[in-house]
Amino acid sequence: MSNAKFALITGATSGIGYELAKLFARDKYNLIIVSRNKDELDRKAAEFRSEGIEVVTIAKDLFQKDQVQAVIDEVQSKGIMVDVLVNNAGQGAYGLFQDNELERELAIIDLNIAATVILTKHFVTEMVGRNSGKILNVASIAGTTPGPWQAVYHATKAFVLSFTEGLRSELSTTEITVTALLPGVTDTDFFNKAGMLSSKVAQDKDAMADPADVAKDGYEALMSGSDKVVSGLKNKVQVALGNVTPATIQAEQLKKMQEPAEKDQK
Repeated sequence: MSNAKFALITGATSGIGYELAKLFARDKYNLIIVSRNKDELDRKAAEFRSEGIEVVTIAKDLFQKDQVQAVIDEVQSKGIMVDVLVNNAGQGAYGLFQDNELERELAIIDLNIAATVILTKHFVTEMVGRNSGKILNVASIAGTTPGPWQAVYHATKAFVLSFTEGLRSELSTTEITVTALLPGVTDTDFFNKAGMLSSKVAQDKDAMADPADVAKDGYEALMSGSDKVVSGLKNKVQVALGNVTPATIQAEQLKKMQEPAEKDQK
């Protein structure tokens, strides 16, 4: 391996994670990209290598805790020092909580929370040992408000945001920075994977942010050592208003946005 820095990015083959990987590659970071789909990993790796960098692919299912540990084991076996950790992988489960399958909800918690904690626990320990490193956790503006029709997803992103802020404070006397990226509604495969294409919020493609713009906001915040960044002016306004709006009102507003579009026709 070369002496260039390495960035480990989960969920790196599509959406915000892919756009972040492109930014790291452009700046000559070597990459460790993690996703479930080996073929897609190989295709993206070939693209990133055109920037003259090294790319390590790790095909693991981060819904499974043992496979999260396997990512760590593989990185260690290759003797790679991770300079930047990007916890991007995440999914939602659409529907009313009482109707959704328990195992699906628990799997979302494992991916969005457990995988983030496991990876961060290992790599932040290494970073503390050498007093250098950066971490970017992809949270969401969903983590700032209750989310009917996505109650568990919103709660997991609230965890990610709180976890990031707490960890940043703990590391404030070190040279390690921890940054939270808070996107809003973004044009990725999220809605398809969450089974959310019937929701009102997924109907308006024109209102969705470009994942490349979101990634740029997160990358710049990470590199400047910022504590967090809300991507997009509309989302900044929404979060600011949410700070002075009762949670019950926010929940009702989100319920109307996230309920199935067909409800309007009844």
